Amino acid sequence: MFLSRKKYDIVSVGSAVYDVYLESKHFRAIEDESFVTGTGLCLDLGAKLSVDKFHLTTGGGALNTAITFANQGLSVALATKIGNDTNGTIIQHVMREHGIATDFLTVDTDRPTTMSILLHATKNGERSVISCKGASAYLNAQELPIAKVLSHTNWLYITHIPEGGSGLFEELVMSARRKGVAIALNPGKTQLKMRHDLVPLLANVSVFFVNQEEASLLTGVEYEKEDEVFSRLDEWVDGLVVMTKGKQGVSVSDGKTQWSAPCLPDAGFVDRTGAGDAFGSGFTSVLLRHGSVEEAIQVGSANATAVLREWGANRGLLQHDDSPDRFGTVDIVKTKL
Repeated sequence: MFLSRKKYDIVSVGSAVYDVYLESKHFRAIEDESFVTGTGLCLDLGAKLSVDKFHLTTGGGALNTAITFANQGLSVALATKIGNDTNGTIIQHVMREHGIATDFLTVDTDRPTTMSILLHATKNGERSVISCKGASAYLNAQELPIAKVLSHTNWLYITHIPEGGSGLFEELVMSARRKGVAIALNPGKTQLKMRHDLVPLLANVSVFFVNQEEASLLTGVEYEKEDEVFSRLDEWVDGLVVMTKGKQGVSVSDGKTQWSAPCLPDAGFVDRTGAGDAFGSGFTSVLLRHGSVEEAIQVGSANATAVLREWGANRGLLQHDDSPDRFGTVDIVKTKL
């Protein structure tokens, strides 16, 4: 087990959300070019519709990843903002239940806890997510004691920090570099939109997580041209670049070696929410224990598969004594660049 020289092995920074899942046969996926994605999730206007199933749970990138780190036996704190309301109380209960420290938790007395409503169509499993902006969107550098956070941890795991973060992202990355704190970064849409500001910061990142579409957007290279995408990212990132590719699996590069692996076999898919967080945090937990990239891919893949089998973004995640091979072993191909 990794031995910490500080109070926490890692601090997860980003959002904590209360999630409501609604599943109904009345939600229908209809193809229409007027929708941005080409498909709309539709329901009858003016009708009183029944819901077949509903699930109340928690989510948000920072909370999801913190739960994985706690499950893996690491000491972890969560840096986020919640509202002074029932949903915020539920999130605090979940944190206590998993042994996640609240040292850097801020309570907003003016805004509610961030909430998402996820609408699932029962016939084909398609879904739409309605995000209700709340307290975690306003976590900022003025309220988060950055110097104290960095003096108490070896690693940061930074997920999406919304525009309301008021310079928090940039200050965290630059301050962490100066303090010798390693960073795992899974950027959100706000960070990806600030491309010209983001790219210079990537030299400070130890592990950089993006999906294939995000990598293409960031590099300006067509996502099918994987070698060119990695070539560009390897120039920017000193550490590991991890690109997830949906059903096609994952590729990892350190600029000298590339590892590629398919997904694990379908082990009972229920809901895909949280799979990216599960993979990234599972992968990073192995690095904190000084494990290999191959082991990190296996644990990350198993953790993602585990969460896919449950409703919710952080349910079903692997425990530290679970076998990482419980859903099978990924076939990893290692190539020298």
